[in-house]
Amino acid sequence: MNKPTSNPTNAYTLPSVSITTARTGTSSKANELGMRAMQERAYAKRGEQYLLIKSPPASGKSRALMFVALDKLNNQGLRQAVIVVPERSIGGSFADEPLTRFGFYWDWQVAPQWNLCNAPGIDEARVAKSKVDAVRKFLDSEDRVLVCTHATFRFAVEELGIAAFDERLIAIDEFHHVSSNPDNRLGSQLGEFIARDKVHVVAMTGSYFRGDSEAVLAPADEARFETVTYTYYEQLNGYRWLKSLDIGYFFYTGRYVEAVEKVLDPALKTIVHIPNVNSRESLQDKEREVNEIMHALGEWKGVDPATGFHLIQTPDGRTLKVADLVDDSDAARRTRVLAALKDPAQKENREHVDIIIALGMAKEGFDWIWCEHALTIGYRSSLTEIVQIIGRATRDAEGKERARFTNLIAEPAADQGAVAEAVNDMLKAISASLLMEQVLAPRYEFTPRNAGPKEGFDYGEQGYVAGGHNIGVNTATGQIHLEINGLAAPQTPEATRICREDLNEVVTSFLQDKTVLERGLFDMENTLPEELTQLRMGKIVRERYPELSDADQEAIRQHAIAAMNMTQQAKLALAQADANGANGTEPVQGSTALIDGVRKFINVRDLDIDLIDRINPFDAAYAVLAKAMDEKTLRQVQASIAAKRVSIPEEEARELARRALQFKQERGRLPDINSADAWEKRMAEGVAALARYRAQAKAAEAKEAPANG
Repeated sequence: MNKPTSNPTNAYTLPSVSITTARTGTSSKANELGMRAMQERAYAKRGEQYLLIKSPPASGKSRALMFVALDKLNNQGLRQAVIVVPERSIGGSFADEPLTRFGFYWDWQVAPQWNLCNAPGIDEARVAKSKVDAVRKFLDSEDRVLVCTHATFRFAVEELGIAAFDERLIAIDEFHHVSSNPDNRLGSQLGEFIARDKVHVVAMTGSYFRGDSEAVLAPADEARFETVTYTYYEQLNGYRWLKSLDIGYFFYTGRYVEAVEKVLDPALKTIVHIPNVNSRESLQDKEREVNEIMHALGEWKGVDPATGFHLIQTPDGRTLKVADLVDDSDAARRTRVLAALKDPAQKENREHVDIIIALGMAKEGFDWIWCEHALTIGYRSSLTEIVQIIGRATRDAEGKERARFTNLIAEPAADQGAVAEAVNDMLKAISASLLMEQVLAPRYEFTPRNAGPKEGFDYGEQGYVAGGHNIGVNTATGQIHLEINGLAAPQTPEATRICREDLNEVVTSFLQDKTVLERGLFDMENTLPEELTQLRMGKIVRERYPELSDADQEAIRQHAIAAMNMTQQAKLALAQADANGANGTEPVQGSTALIDGVRKFINVRDLDIDLIDRINPFDAAYAVLAKAMDEKTLRQVQASIAAKRVSIPEEEARELARRALQFKQERGRLPDINSADAWEKRMAEGVAALARYRAQAKAAEAKEAPANG
């Protein structure tokens, strides 16, 4: 085996995320109708015409849809239900279920001919006319349920028309595939269905992030949906067995197949996702990459004829069963491997398979409850994909107490002339790390100081104290209520809903903004926190919610910054507490570590909106990078970013000037450019820059005037 050009053990880690949960068991407890917590929450909204279920992998979205759909078919007058999934392998999630056995009123049944995901193999990109004909026959039949792929549904709607689906339920699984972009055909068709208003729609997704700048729904369409939100934190906290989830990002040098053995533990049930052939981590030979990964595990001993799994003998004498989902050269073998992985008789058998190696498969909807480690090679720019991959390891299973996600990324190679590309990779990896920290945090609910206690929240031994440092915790959901001085309250129901349920989407847009990342991470000395928290976040909120008033936009901005910084500050406080523990004092840890951190450390501070706006959300990440990267690489990375900077763009200058006017209204004077306060100085610089832009514009107009005259 070739040796790497640099020892992979010297690879460093990006900021990691670790969450420890209470294991309350509520995620798996069922009520008298056989519904778990999220399913009961969704069923309570079963009468809504447009329902959006935002819930993480393994929370039971498929069965939640069954409960809701059966009620719509039997009690709400709908004729049929059409279940739409992104790929054929997910169709199995909607197979027959004897729900009456668990206490529900009806069983879920799909006639074999109407589960089109089980039809003989067809390239969905060139979907056969027979599938569209099958949809037509179903719509004309008396049967109740059809399951098909997104592609089949798109073609059927194009050929049969929107009206053909009147008085039916359209249920769209993995809803983040939809986009409001006119080029997204499924998104356009959904808009037409909503405009016609003759169907019911249930949309389900484990992540409402798309990983790009496109909105999932147009604001007017999204407003029609009633939302059910079940957070990742609630899901993990309510498990019976799984206690902790670790997320780490690792850089390597050399060839990734040589670094893999440093992070791939053969004792853990693992899904390995190798890089796309077009990525810079790829070695451009996927079959060889798989072979080298298996070689790193041990000695190849052949293939199991029944399952198609490779048999690898490890140095300690164990035999690993490895499923190769990358090699598609032998269709019969691949079909055998897929069938073995989906065999329902083996679902509870922990020893059925040990490691799965995949390229584009084993992500969405792939249900292997024993997976303990999701190892992904190459950065993923889409948080949606990261959430889906992590979801493969976060199934609850007996005896499985720990899960981990590892992202192995090529180190920025300053000597190889690829600095710009490496910077891009690194920024996205850091972004994903910070975003996951937010996604996995409890859901915060902020109110202005003295707004009063929230029902269902425990405010500790002293209880709620007017004017005090009130932090309440809902022990059932892990939700945290904090009061903050000067916090702007949302004025409308829609803004209130966004602050309550959609802050993660706002934070996503912020942390994936390239300007925010570059200036927050690599130009900290010249970037004021307010430039990120007020200007950039303000711009992002205005663009995301243009229909809201200025007051509501400002409230959303403040709530998003507060949520992000509460998570960061609590984690930093816990890290410090752990460090104190290592020095002999008692560390702060426990089954609800993040909540403990918030309550123990944040409630002793007089939180106000000025403090929140002044915290740079990237301080911790930058510190890790500065220590981990060698000086030469860091200098070149910083130089690469600095070369792209401008002084103050006109749009930013205009926003700074607007903030300066607010400053004048509050203090009776304009900001002083010589002020010792950095933010006041920056606002004054913005006023001066805007004046220059306006002067340049007038000069240009004056220059053109004689020519036009």
